[in-house]
Amino acid sequence: MPGPVESDEGVHEIDSRRGVQAPRGRFPIASSTLAEGVPAVDPEPIRPPAAAHPGAIGSGAAATPAAAAAAAENVRQVLPQRLDSPFVAGLQGGEFSDLEQAALEPYFTNLDRPVFALRNLPEVVKGALFSRYSRTEKSLRRVLLEEFLEELAVPPGSTAAASRDPVAAARAESFYERVLVGYGDDSVAELAGAHLALEGVSTLAAKSLEGSRIGISPLEKSTRYVRFDRPGSDGRSLYHRAPELDHPAYEPSMDRLFSAYSELLEPLIESIRLRHPHTADESERAWRSATRAKALDLLRGLLPASTLTNLGLYGNGRALEYLITKMAADPLPECRSLALQMQAELNSVIPAFVRRALDERHGRPAADRLRDIQQRVGRLAPAPRPRPDAAGVRLLDFDPGAEEKVVVAALFPHSDLGWEELRAELPDPGAVLDAVLDGRQNRRQRLPRALEQAVYGFEVVANFAAYRDLQRHRMLSQDRQLLGVDLGYDVPEQLSEYGLQDAFRAAIEQAESAQRLMSSAIGPELAQYAVPLAYRVRWYIRANLREIVHLCELRTTPQGHPDYRRLAQQMFRLVAEVHPRLARAGFVDLGPGDALERRASERRLDHKREALGEQL
Repeated sequence: MPGPVESDEGVHEIDSRRGVQAPRGRFPIASSTLAEGVPAVDPEPIRPPAAAHPGAIGSGAAATPAAAAAAAENVRQVLPQRLDSPFVAGLQGGEFSDLEQAALEPYFTNLDRPVFALRNLPEVVKGALFSRYSRTEKSLRRVLLEEFLEELAVPPGSTAAASRDPVAAARAESFYERVLVGYGDDSVAELAGAHLALEGVSTLAAKSLEGSRIGISPLEKSTRYVRFDRPGSDGRSLYHRAPELDHPAYEPSMDRLFSAYSELLEPLIESIRLRHPHTADESERAWRSATRAKALDLLRGLLPASTLTNLGLYGNGRALEYLITKMAADPLPECRSLALQMQAELNSVIPAFVRRALDERHGRPAADRLRDIQQRVGRLAPAPRPRPDAAGVRLLDFDPGAEEKVVVAALFPHSDLGWEELRAELPDPGAVLDAVLDGRQNRRQRLPRALEQAVYGFEVVANFAAYRDLQRHRMLSQDRQLLGVDLGYDVPEQLSEYGLQDAFRAAIEQAESAQRLMSSAIGPELAQYAVPLAYRVRWYIRANLREIVHLCELRTTPQGHPDYRRLAQQMFRLVAEVHPRLARAGFVDLGPGDALERRASERRLDHKREALGEQL
């Protein structure tokens, strides 16, 4: 009869079908593995076979059973020495009984290889499984089997199985409760996350939601691809309304902006299409999309910060918890309301992760402290001195010794010398930089981490629409001033070419009058809602060269909006002036861009769709 047996992990069961496990669920791997011929570090990189099977990873094929089997066979061809090792032999030699395999198969991409993906599991269970790695010798699949799966006797696909979830999500919640609250191990909250949709929020609030740098991935409704003049179900324009915005100038001003946007859009599209007629080498779809995007780009400055938008966020539990706390401290009532709504919805999917976001012990005091800091520092700031400022980028500071630091950092992992010793024995810096920077074929080939040693500070003045685009870069530090009207606004040059600049200015300037009245009556924070996106805002950026190159390469592509293209080009030129040998890194486009920015991209999209057999 089976009974317990002692091991270094505690008491383990004896399975009568297979004898004593060592301990139960552990892979039979020992220090002798390396002696069996598997090197600790491969002398040559692993490369896929010359002719990949259909459905192999990266082929773009659907994940059908046949494709999955072909991908598995690819792995066997690529890694024969690993698949024959004692480690993998333990997996293939019957770690799981037939009943256990049937229970596990719905949740893993394979049961007999050391690399596998999870599927069909709640986020809380996936996170709990990974966090168990630090506290058990068992394999992940064994942990799921023994600690989170209920009755194994229920055959997958049966009526009984369909009637209930066999995964013990409540047990995972309990685990997180112990670890997060009991032990204070916040890192486990990064092992799972949630997708959160926020619809009908103001553009102003969306910037607060997207301000988190680590752990949050946002995607917002685009002003380039979506027209914003469709009325709501009540027939009114879609902008934020709230009791705190109850000012007689507000709604008439917002309605005027949306009316101007709507009235100018169709004539502008027609004018653009006359100037850029359809050609034989592009589809009707591509041409119409590119010309429509151009018109929307030119008019986006009319949209106020109160414009309602939709965005999706994916975040890990730790990041979402802090986002809720941070939003609860925001000066805007809309943001504070969103904090409550976000927590309520996330409580339905990852409650253990967000339970502390607004609780009386952790979350509320943290939000109160953030609000207190804002108020105290705000009282110490110099009084406002309203005056216009031209759009552009200013280099605030840089490290004159950055090039040497980059060279030392590049050499450091390849040497056994300390930093200062290496610095004293530097070889030719130019040769090192050539080795680091040369040979890139496209911007998707990332630059080495050594470039993070060079750090730059910038002050940027640009219209709020351009700020919305650049704010999405997260591997840097940035913060903005309040959105107002004192710095002036931008009128797209091409609107003058189409004879629409006067109507644009008239709508913009009446909104300026409304903003000034609101600022005096209800305060500059709330008056931000009335400011059109054409008005300038000032912010700072502090970033290392690796991120600057990434930003500038991405934001200077010919299909980019002219406003942020100019800013990215200026930023890169400023770096090149002080560090010319470092700034040669990259695929930064310093040219004028395309007159019809999306045209080439839409044509490429047609080619891709044709390759997939889609109807254009």
